[in-house]
Amino acid sequence: MKRRLSTLAVAAVFCLAAAGCGAGLDVPYSSVPAIAAAVAHPGGNPPGANDWSCVPSAAHPNPVVLVHGTLANMTVNWDSLSPLLKNNGYCVFALNFGGLVAGEIGGTGDIAGSAAELSTFVDKVLRSTGASKVDIVGHSQGGMMPRYYLKNLGGAAKVGAMVGLAPSNHGTTLLGLAKLATYFPWTVGFVVGLGCPSCLQQINTSSFVQDLNAGGDTVPGVQYTVIETKYDEVVTPYSSAFLSGPNVTNITLQDQCSVDASDHLSVAFDHIALRDVLNALDPAHPVAPTCSPVAPIVGG
Repeated sequence: MKRRLSTLAVAAVFCLAAAGCGAGLDVPYSSVPAIAAAVAHPGGNPPGANDWSCVPSAAHPNPVVLVHGTLANMTVNWDSLSPLLKNNGYCVFALNFGGLVAGEIGGTGDIAGSAAELSTFVDKVLRSTGASKVDIVGHSQGGMMPRYYLKNLGGAAKVGAMVGLAPSNHGTTLLGLAKLATYFPWTVGFVVGLGCPSCLQQINTSSFVQDLNAGGDTVPGVQYTVIETKYDEVVTPYSSAFLSGPNVTNITLQDQCSVDASDHLSVAFDHIALRDVLNALDPAHPVAPTCSPVAPIVGG
């Protein structure tokens, strides 16, 4: 019996180190169940997120706030990362921002207004958990918009780490925005009809992008990590996602694994990219990602 318990204890340690194995929430490294969840429960909480009774542990004192991308919502964006973080002992929170039309289309509003929504949400998380800071993980616009909060809305004092998955930090081209619309065909009218202010603000020549990056990409006191795929067809060129300045780590996924073919959408369902997120949030205990194939659009 003692030997059996010892074996289980060892297995549990390896399970936590391996990012989401063993007992706990299911972690589907695929966009397919994420899209199904968004259809069934538009704008609903991703698994593991928004437990307002969660008390941060000593090992992970900063709650993690997940910020979705343009034309998306928290349901579809965080179906993989939210349960993965919960399984690894984090208090996880996520929000919908920038408008949520028909329960599905978010992140379309003015980016400064969305940053104000994020500010309010972070304050709510801090009050609820008693934490002094949060860490933020965002995808696409969700990896860029929080930088406005950090720079202009007092967020730097409330954030320990800022992690971006394929973030639009220096904007993108019109071709990139057109490609984004093809992933969510029901939103084309928003883009074409100028019902998406954030889309126009993310063009690389926009005054918003120029102002955001004026005076440097970073603010003191925050640790930045950018995780990007060279096959990103929405944030173009892909190198525009990267930041410069102190306390910055830029990661190109294919430098870690040549068979990682993730694109802009599937990076949020990429087991290699999400291992990098865990390492960025807990740099004292890094685990090397396992190199195995990841597909565009679907992930893996």
